Amino acid sequence: MTAPSGVVVLTDRLVARGGLVRVVAAAVAGGVRWVVLREKDLPRAERAALAADLRAILADVGGTLVVAGPDPLGGDAVHLPAAGPYPPPPHQLVGRSCHNEIELTRLTTEHYATISPVHLTKTKPGYGPPLDVAGLRNLVEVSNVPVLALGGIETPEQVTACVEAGAVGVAVLGALMRAKDPAETAATLTSAYAKAVTPKLTQTRHGVSQVPTSGLRPTVPTQGSSLTARSGHGRPQPQTATNHGPPQPQTATRDSGK
Repeated sequence: MTAPSGVVVLTDRLVARGGLVRVVAAAVAGGVRWVVLREKDLPRAERAALAADLRAILADVGGTLVVAGPDPLGGDAVHLPAAGPYPPPPHQLVGRSCHNEIELTRLTTEHYATISPVHLTKTKPGYGPPLDVAGLRNLVEVSNVPVLALGGIETPEQVTACVEAGAVGVAVLGALMRAKDPAETAATLTSAYAKAVTPKLTQTRHGVSQVPTSGLRPTVPTQGSSLTARSGHGRPQPQTATNHGPPQPQTATRDSGK
């Protein structure tokens, strides 16, 4: 199971306009393919039923539901708090909430992490201080797993900035839960993400080449080099010379007929 990327929705039924299931369905219609179910205050039976409803919505588009906490509620993808449990449970997909370098260095078998808060957030007022984009970039650089940016991300410009800082996606709560039109909001944010990770064409002396527009580095095989795609940390390796002299002329031979 791959790690989340793009626009990831975090749920909050208490602020979801028109009901949580309706908001998630609209966000999925707008392009979202990852949803993290929170709602930890619900009894397990109610939470499991809600998880089943959201999985059905995501199944139609090949999406994935991640459950906050160690209990996957019938699935195999969980997102854990920074406080624990340690070691992580052996599920197919395990994420962890992190807020600083110390928490990132504690990761072991987790597949991805969220970094927060990038900006001040209405969901958790006073929670911070915010990392801002520069702080996010610093933590991406030391992370050994892909990173999702979280906290106060509401605009296309903020999505672009987080991707350019090296995040593989953004986790969004309030901007979608409170949206008048969650489908339109999701489409706007996912479009910004797609543009941020799409290489742009640049004219060179010898033709046209593709240059990434963000911190993400798509894996592009090149002769004598190696690029790594994860978290924007890829660096090309120096080419190994195999020919140390000028090209040698070919010697023509004549068929003697023998």
